[in-house]
Amino acid sequence: MQLYNTLSAKEREALIEEAGKERLTISFYKYARIGNPQIFRNHLFLAWDQMEVLGRIYVAHEGINAQLSVPAENFNSFKAHLDNITFLENVRLNIAIEQDNKSFLKLKVKVRDKIVADGLNDDTFDVTNKGIHVGAEQFNQLIEDENTVLVDMRNHYESEIGHFKNAITPDVDTFRDSLDIIEKDLAAHKEDKNLVMYCTGGIRCEKASAYYKHKGFKNVFQLEGGIIEYTRQVCEKQLENKFLGKNFVFDHRRGERISEDVIAHCHQCGKPCDTHVNCANEACHLLFIQCDECAKEMNNCCSVDCMEVHALPYEEQKRLRKGKGASNKIFKKGRSPVLKYKK
Repeated sequence: MQLYNTLSAKEREALIEEAGKERLTISFYKYARIGNPQIFRNHLFLAWDQMEVLGRIYVAHEGINAQLSVPAENFNSFKAHLDNITFLENVRLNIAIEQDNKSFLKLKVKVRDKIVADGLNDDTFDVTNKGIHVGAEQFNQLIEDENTVLVDMRNHYESEIGHFKNAITPDVDTFRDSLDIIEKDLAAHKEDKNLVMYCTGGIRCEKASAYYKHKGFKNVFQLEGGIIEYTRQVCEKQLENKFLGKNFVFDHRRGERISEDVIAHCHQCGKPCDTHVNCANEACHLLFIQCDECAKEMNNCCSVDCMEVHALPYEEQKRLRKGKGASNKIFKKGRSPVLKYKK
């Protein structure tokens, strides 16, 4: 019984190209009580592997967080499978605005302590006492209210390429870093302001809204379905789009264009650019913003040192990496000192 992915990314990519079938990139989450996450994880893998589902799925006692790709022809079967799981029946599915058949190349279903690393002790507050969910139309009205404080619950490298107008964008590397910072900065407005939050698909705001209500904020709102659902509703209802730039996504696409505004800059030359890449040197793999001109000049690398390593024969690169842990630059997400124009 196969319970883990057995194909490499290159092998899977070749199969996708050979099949020539359209795929849908989808994300969803659900907080729920899961008694045995390992058994649930295995159940999902067995079912979804048969449907050719690919993606990154986290399962924990507190629920599920999934980003995945499914063949369009298998969507109804996939949806039926979800609906047969009691707590996932009619769960909201965020379907990507921009589709890419290669958004995911492996099926990874992992058991985690949390479905989002929030650093919170859930036993200290009522995680079900959440903020008010609002759709795109009400969200647009709320953020024009002078009594509203709009907060981006994402990380710096996400908001750097796109965010809502007039949003507070904390300069943080992780979600857990933002929670205390936001509470401290907005402490004077716990009772007299609307605290309106948004994130990519809604999952971070789901927990944060309950946490901030516990901390004394009286009027807490969150954007239902996050930026992904907001964009769908804006297009469907012909509403004014108040989001500037790109929405960062956690798959091979790295971003979906929401507006034509380019609000970020190439980290190497400073020109307007909002294209995230990973350094081609696999021992580095730094995530940063790079324009086409710099990509050509730097051979898709973040620095001269990485260019020199990347130019070596592949076996030599493997030898140099052998026995070494992952470079710290992997986790800096654009913070590396080799980048002259980093945020």
